[in-house]
Amino acid sequence: MTHSLVEVTDLVVDFPVGGTGEHVRAVDRVSFTLEAGHALGIVGESGSGKSTVAAALLGLHRGTGARLGGTVRVGGTDVATAPAAELRRLRGGTAAMVFQDPLSSLDPYYAIGDQIAEVHRIHADVSRRAARARAVEVLDRVGIPDAARRARARPHEFSGGMRQRALIAMALACEPRLLIADEPTTALDVTVQAQILDLLHGLREERGLALLLVTHDVGVAAESVDEVLVMRGGSAVERGPVASVLAAPAEPYTRALLSAVPRLDGPRPSRDPAPARTRPVVEAFSLRREFGRGRRKVAAVAGVSLAVHAGQTLGIVGESGSGKSTLGRMLVGLLEPGSGQVRRDGAPVTGITGGVQMVFQDPVSSLNPRRSVGESIADPLRAAGERDGAAVRARVEELLARVGLEAEHYDRYPHEFSGGQRQRVGIARALAPRPRLIVCDEPVSALDVTTQAQVIALLAELQRELDIALVFIAHDLAVVRQVSDRVAVMRAGEIVEEGPVDEVYDRPAHPYTRQLLAAVPALDPALAAGRRRTRQEVFA
Repeated sequence: MTHSLVEVTDLVVDFPVGGTGEHVRAVDRVSFTLEAGHALGIVGESGSGKSTVAAALLGLHRGTGARLGGTVRVGGTDVATAPAAELRRLRGGTAAMVFQDPLSSLDPYYAIGDQIAEVHRIHADVSRRAARARAVEVLDRVGIPDAARRARARPHEFSGGMRQRALIAMALACEPRLLIADEPTTALDVTVQAQILDLLHGLREERGLALLLVTHDVGVAAESVDEVLVMRGGSAVERGPVASVLAAPAEPYTRALLSAVPRLDGPRPSRDPAPARTRPVVEAFSLRREFGRGRRKVAAVAGVSLAVHAGQTLGIVGESGSGKSTLGRMLVGLLEPGSGQVRRDGAPVTGITGGVQMVFQDPVSSLNPRRSVGESIADPLRAAGERDGAAVRARVEELLARVGLEAEHYDRYPHEFSGGQRQRVGIARALAPRPRLIVCDEPVSALDVTTQAQVIALLAELQRELDIALVFIAHDLAVVRQVSDRVAVMRAGEIVEEGPVDEVYDRPAHPYTRQLLAAVPALDPALAAGRRRTRQEVFA
């Protein structure tokens, strides 16, 4: 009797709740199989249990206090009952995992090649020289240029995309039969994401690897897998061939998940942008900002000019390193321009002044974990001179309700909220001093698609109601299309194209804009395969 490479039957995972002795169910009777050379995508919102399932395949819940039920077999090994030595052979030898954040998986003090070599030596009886040679070989295979030299670099010397490639190289070092990739492209811009997905596809074809891809991005699944398993609240709600599930989902939840995905070819929310009836809320004139010294000096922003009016949204898109976040920080005064000028309501400004606020990508790092969210929202009010405690609390409670939270959330702390709720807190804080301009820097890139859709709808509603000027910075072109009236495309510190969003998306004039649009994941697997072939021909 032949067995599948992966066999999961009625998997249950319960996590302990603090020191109460109670448990909460994270995965509830999930079953699936995965054959050698095939790819399965597990998709769902944050908290659906998809990463918990992936971790169970390698026995990563052992020793955590979690209770597991059902059976998990990988390469014939029963993960629950395998002795420690057999489990070590499984991890890396039979199956290997690629995580979302390479920086948390790589040791900052050691060269990347040495780290890969060490993993290889753990699983194979080889010399240090042979292990180092293997490290260079796999780095070369995943597309790291000049691999022998770059193997001596440390993680901080690699870009985000190169670090993810290095993690894939580490996973390949011992020639596993199964690759488990947990949100491997979430933090990457669209062109680098496309390269990583192409790499994973190429490795499958070349080595006959099985791939288990965990993602909240349905488009990424469409690009990469044969079958898809949709999870919600710890349970599997739908499974089938990716083309049929995406084209004709059987379950209402799957349909809702797909409807929340921003699409380049879908209908755009109706927007009635305010006319440019007055002088712009914010203008930039020939802004320039450089970092570094001497030969290492780099112009992050190189002569950018733009304007944003009340009630309008300017989307700024571009790859990592294009300068879009640096530009946003200059618009609100967090960075001083090296040259050029920012004007608000026609008057030159320097530094942080009233009337502008910023919403950041990671609400966790922008909220003080030791202070209640209500106190964090109140900070801009107190900074503006409001001393009446009752008035401050009333305003904060009003704002909490306005962004879809509750007044009693005032006294709760950031760790008590989900990612989407924390981002709502960040928006409430930005609204507190009644700004005329809000700059949003990647405000939804860390959120799943349904939460993303809720936050985008909230921003649009607030803008209409309050007549705010918005600058929306993102690397996700489909999201920018949803929210913007105009769009500016940045590359290497410059705006290479700007115009009304429909005009730029439907008739892009610059080759770089066309390249970005071609890299956006398509929900049609056949179209995705065609795009992948085109990219392979271009870079062959």
